[in-house]
Amino acid sequence: MRMMKLSLLSLAIAGTTFSHAAFAEEAFSNLFTEGKPILDARYRFEHVDQDNALKHANAQTLRTRVGFQSGKWYGLSALIEADNVSRIGDAAYNETRNGQSEYSVVADPDGSEVNQALLRYDHQYGAAVLGRQRINLDNQRYVGGVAWRQNEQTYDGALAQLKPLDGLTLTYAYIDNINTIFGPSNGQYDTAGNPANIEGHSHLINAQYVAMPELTVTAYSYLLGLDNLLGNTQSSQTTGLRLNGAIQGVSYAVEYAQQKDYADNPLELDSDYYLAELGYTIKGVALKAGYEVLGGDEGPGNRAFQTPLATKHAFQGWADQFLITPAEGVKDAYVGATVPLLGGSLQAWYHDFRAEEGSSQYGEEINLSYAHPIPGVKGLVGLVKYASYDADDFAVDTDKAWLQLQYTY
Repeated sequence: MRMMKLSLLSLAIAGTTFSHAAFAEEAFSNLFTEGKPILDARYRFEHVDQDNALKHANAQTLRTRVGFQSGKWYGLSALIEADNVSRIGDAAYNETRNGQSEYSVVADPDGSEVNQALLRYDHQYGAAVLGRQRINLDNQRYVGGVAWRQNEQTYDGALAQLKPLDGLTLTYAYIDNINTIFGPSNGQYDTAGNPANIEGHSHLINAQYVAMPELTVTAYSYLLGLDNLLGNTQSSQTTGLRLNGAIQGVSYAVEYAQQKDYADNPLELDSDYYLAELGYTIKGVALKAGYEVLGGDEGPGNRAFQTPLATKHAFQGWADQFLITPAEGVKDAYVGATVPLLGGSLQAWYHDFRAEEGSSQYGEEINLSYAHPIPGVKGLVGLVKYASYDADDFAVDTDKAWLQLQYTY
């Protein structure tokens, strides 16, 4: 009954009523004849070397994704997609559920799971989606799919988008379950407190207006009820404003947000987020520099600014040292470049991490990667990637290296 009510609500939001006769005009078989299969395979070798008592981790995994995207019938469509993550060779790493706690973590647990299963309705004034789905909002700093890990993070709920005016997109989503990168659990217990599924009730509100090529304005409020994540201490209400665009070849982004406690969080939250970023592209070389601050907050418990549903690997360095913001907060000054090279793409980044409260210098990090299509095989891309974190006052020296092949049909 609940699913039926949500389906009717989704159609109502789209703003169109259909008669029985109107439906008969378009072939129902379009859902199948105009559909497309989904096939994706990603092999990865990941090496982790930390300056502590843990053994070096060496993980070989294969992520296989299969599914079907239907065609459309009067704007209606469906998608089903399943993933399998399999270990290749020895389990010489801690995948968070295999009990190999003497090794460093590579958070890619084995298992099979439905990644997406949804119904969608598209209209000239918007869209509605019901079911298990991928949600990536803006630059994924607050809500994303964490697609870098082998098991993608997806969301169970309903999403509606309205486009009442040119350039204006209004998005609302209700989420009652989050399928994290640490699932499926397969009956195994994760002693680090990383649930396979985050339970609770969350509301995502986002309004974006493209005023002109030089200015896009995005206002948002994300109310996250995350009942079983770290004792509910990650539940929060984050409200902010982002401005970005490009002026005479110079891109920019500035952003501010404030975070408060929400949904019976036992901690009293009150912290801020700041971002300032500039970019410039010359002869295909994209340069970027930025300064991002996730505020700390004094008091009992860790009350710093957190982003529990973000695609965190895309921020604060690829070594993933700040997946949970330290109590003193984080200031990240970074500079980098993306360079086309020999038919591929080379990236290089430098980060300097410091505490937002106090004078601690956490450490520095260097990131390098090179991606290139494999000649002769359409859809096959190779990647070599490296991250080196040099610790001062936070965590330990950490080196990570990846070799990856991904095929997408």
